[in-house]
Amino acid sequence: MKRLMIVVLCFAVLPAWAGNDKNIVNAVLKSATVYRSGAELLHTAKASLVQGNNELVLDNISNKVDLNSLQIGSSGTLTILSVEFTTNFLVNDKKSSTVKKLEDSLQQLQGELSRIQVVLKTDKELLDLLKANKDIRGQQNGVTVSELTKMMDYYKAKTLELQNEISLYAEKENRQLELYNKIEQQISEEEKKNARTYGRLQLQVYCPVAGQYDLNVSYVTPNASWAPSYDLRVENIAKPVALSYKAKLVQTTGIDWRQVKLALSTSTPSQHSNAPDIRTWFLSYVNPYSGNNNIMIRGMAAGVQVQPDAHALEEVVVVGYGSAKKVARTQQEDEYQEPIYVVNGSVVSKVNFNKIDQRAIKNLQVIKDAQATAIYGSRASAGAIVATLKEGMDDYVSVKDNELNVVFDIDLPYDVPSNGKEQNVSLKEYKVPAAYRYYSVPNLSKDAYLLGGIIDWAPLNLLPGEANIIFEGTYIGKTMINPGSVLDTLNLTLGRDKRVVVQREKLTDFSSVKFLGASKKQTFTYEVSVRNNKKEKIQMELKDQFPISSNKDIEVELLQQDGASVNNETGILTWKLDLAPGEVKKVRISYSVKYPKEKTINLQ
Repeated sequence: MKRLMIVVLCFAVLPAWAGNDKNIVNAVLKSATVYRSGAELLHTAKASLVQGNNELVLDNISNKVDLNSLQIGSSGTLTILSVEFTTNFLVNDKKSSTVKKLEDSLQQLQGELSRIQVVLKTDKELLDLLKANKDIRGQQNGVTVSELTKMMDYYKAKTLELQNEISLYAEKENRQLELYNKIEQQISEEEKKNARTYGRLQLQVYCPVAGQYDLNVSYVTPNASWAPSYDLRVENIAKPVALSYKAKLVQTTGIDWRQVKLALSTSTPSQHSNAPDIRTWFLSYVNPYSGNNNIMIRGMAAGVQVQPDAHALEEVVVVGYGSAKKVARTQQEDEYQEPIYVVNGSVVSKVNFNKIDQRAIKNLQVIKDAQATAIYGSRASAGAIVATLKEGMDDYVSVKDNELNVVFDIDLPYDVPSNGKEQNVSLKEYKVPAAYRYYSVPNLSKDAYLLGGIIDWAPLNLLPGEANIIFEGTYIGKTMINPGSVLDTLNLTLGRDKRVVVQREKLTDFSSVKFLGASKKQTFTYEVSVRNNKKEKIQMELKDQFPISSNKDIEVELLQQDGASVNNETGILTWKLDLAPGEVKKVRISYSVKYPKEKTINLQ
């Protein structure tokens, strides 16, 4: 029976070691649970151990490991005498295929450059020789005019030919040199990608019985994280918001994650599990520095006892959502007529059915007897096995809403390179009913903004993050989702809509300046018009304002608000307008300001 072993790390002086040569084993990464900051990685390995002391090296470990999180499971009773974490800096011994191809291109380019440079050198020497011969000929006596003319024509034609050829090959040389430099830069970038290190665990193991052992190694590393991101798609304001929940995943563990089972958790493994104890808050000057307080493995630990894991040796066959132990079939059972196999409504052969990846099955149903023949006819007299396959990424992600965190469990295996670049992972797709309205503050902006109010948003398990807005098939821009609000409605800004036109105009005929003794009185009147150029009815929330006096010598009076609700403390007016397709509505705001005429105030 295999029991889970927790590595107990007790630093002590090692006894005299009389073990065998190092046994280096590659630890295969199977799954990764990525937190907002950090990740828990699970590796498996197979090791052949001799009876007695063994020195076992587990390769392909993350370049940073949290000491307190290290756990090792074994299929037999082993004793870990010590654990040492080291870093392997020899990752770049082998060139990647990309680098090899680039170097081949560079070598070919070098040959072409050499040929171009030979032609250039030859042409320049010929041109110099031609110039020298021209000078010598010109100094000789007894040359007739006809001979001189022919000689000049020859020099002219040959000089022009050589100069054109030199210019042509010089241009070719520059192009080749530019390409040569680009390839060199690309090689440098590719080498940087591989310029990473991975970790290894050096174990001193006591094995009571020689044999092959299965090992499970799990630990937390700080070099991975994920952040939420969203796509908000609105086909039109009569339909719900299509919300795509995504994750931006980054890892720099030094090992490429290939075909790894992924899970994304909203918790952080480095957070303390104890309830906080409030203490006195002292203010002082601080340096803007943040560091990682997690203790990493840097030394050795002894006295670790590995116990067998009870779940290691029992074979399990996954079928749909359930699991069953593998059992032997009798020859008599095989002679029975087999049921038919149906996938997404179509009958398939047993061979093709068995080729289906179990992770792709959304639902598996066994139909027997009369019910099977009623649906599929006499061919289903022995029953029918009906499978419905998963269609989109949404079917491959299950959400576990725990009390303290949410975990997105992804059935599809993922490849995540250790290059520090963001990789988008699709999590869930939601159709969210929303109450749409347009919003405009024309004294600040002439744009009309579409807002979507989502009422029942808590079950979506949203996190603060950036969202791309796609409205009626057009990318509008970005907005922020902030689910930290205590309000019942989550308001989303879905971008500007140019087909809702808002204009604000000062009416000079209804605006004036008057002097009353020692006072000056100014009246301002504005007209705001809203035009709905859309094909559907819209609701508009329109806002404007009048100033609020902060001085007893300044008097402000609201003269006209055209049915707006007025907040006299803030000076904000709000209109709720319903506009039919093509309809135009106008509202006015008018106010007066009276103040001492020798004073100047900010009225614009």
